[in-house]
Amino acid sequence: MSQQQRIVYFSGNVQGVGFRFTTVRVAERYDVGGTVRNLPDGRVEIVAEGDSEEIDAFLSDVASRMGQYIRGRDEQTAEPAGKYNGFTVAF
Repeated sequence: MSQQQRIVYFSGNVQGVGFRFTTVRVAERYDVGGTVRNLPDGRVEIVAEGDSEEIDAFLSDVASRMGQYIRGRDEQTAEPAGKYNGFTVAF
């Protein structure tokens, strides 16, 4: 299994619609750690760590649940930091 970190920026009407709450709830179903937070420019940032297939499934689930609000998605892959214990909202 390949552990990695994925940083994903969702744009569109993604703030004020329960995006962070939904993301945390979805994350409970997957073996991923990380954070979700609103950015000042109106985007939402998800940092997820875990097995690449697990992250793919998690992000796909988030996108399917929140797809009506998402207009764009930018993604970066990095080495895992190994500092996340669970999945939470960051401020």
